[in-house]
Formats: sequence, structure tokens, C-alpha cells
Amino acid sequence: MMMSDIAKDRTAHVLKKRGSVSSLSSHEFRRKEPRGRTKDSLSTVSYMDEPSQREDTSHLAVQMENTYQLGPTRNFPVVIVNHILKDVLTNYLQEEKYEPELCRQMTKTISEVIKAQVKDLMTPRYKLIVMVHIGQLTGQSILIGSRCLWDPKNDTFASYIFRNSSLFALANVYTVYSE
Repeated sequence: MMMSDIAKDRTAHVLKKRGSVSSLSSHEFRRKEPRGRTKDSLSTVSYMDEPSQREDTSHLAVQMENTYQLGPTRNFPVVIVNHILKDVLTNYLQEEKYEPELCRQMTKTISEVIKAQVKDLMTPRYKLIVMVHIGQLTGQSILIGSRCLWDPKNDTFASYIFRNSSLFALANVYTVYSE
């Protein structure tokens, strides 16, 4: 075997590994150099996956233009959210007795339900924060406070306190307008 045949075989093997198809198997051709010598030429065809199989999602991202909207088109419906808080807390906790493990799970469940129902109101550009506290009602006192960087013109909150014979619940929904 000549040295050029070994080089061709290696090149064809490497190209097949990479996903390229060598045209050596189908047709070889020789090209004459200006000085009368012949030189072997290798022609390859590369291929890649179909575009539908390998789409990059970064190319599909939609660029949004600035709206220059500095305030909400409509205010957040605090009264409706207060009714949602009252209905959800009453439905979930009316007949419940205070049990620490149950109440821990109920705070998560109730906050998710409130968040879903408030999101269904579809008020654009408002970020929601839902906090639910459930505690045992045994004659003690509790103070719950919260702080936030606030725009009083656009940001607001809704709150409802529920009590039955063995527990109390406080639900807060904070809405912060995002420009």
C-alpha cells in the first residue's frame, strides 16, 4: 500500500466518524499540476441534522419594544381580592381544629389557591406576594409586621383575618406594580 492510500484511508475513517461522507468511495479523480505531476484530490460532503430536530431556542426569542407605560392601565381590584380571601379562608378552615402539622400544609395549600384565583383576575404587570399565617387560638397575642419598598400610587395590598373556636388565620396579598 502506498503512503497516499494510507492517508486516504485515515482521512475517510476520520470523516465518517465526524459525520462527513467522503467521495472517495464513489469517485476519485486526479488533477494534474502545472509541472506534469499528478496529485490526488479528496472531495468531501458534510451534513448536519435536520433543522427541525435541532432548533436553538435563543434564535426564537421575541424582542419586546418599550411601552413607556409608567403606570397601570387599571388599578388592582382590592375589593374582589378581599372577597377571594374571605371565601378561601372560610371554605378551608371553617370546621378545622388546630393541629400543627395540618396547619403547616394548609398554609401552603391556601396560599397557592389564593395566588391562582388572584392571577385569574388577569391584572397585567402586577407581581403578587401571598402570605398566610395560621396559629392556635388560646388567648395569646401576636403581632405580624411586614416591610416593603412601596409606591403608594400603584402598589396595594388586601388582607383578611379568619377565626374559629381553635385557630386564627391571616392572609395578605401584596401587589407590586412592575414597570
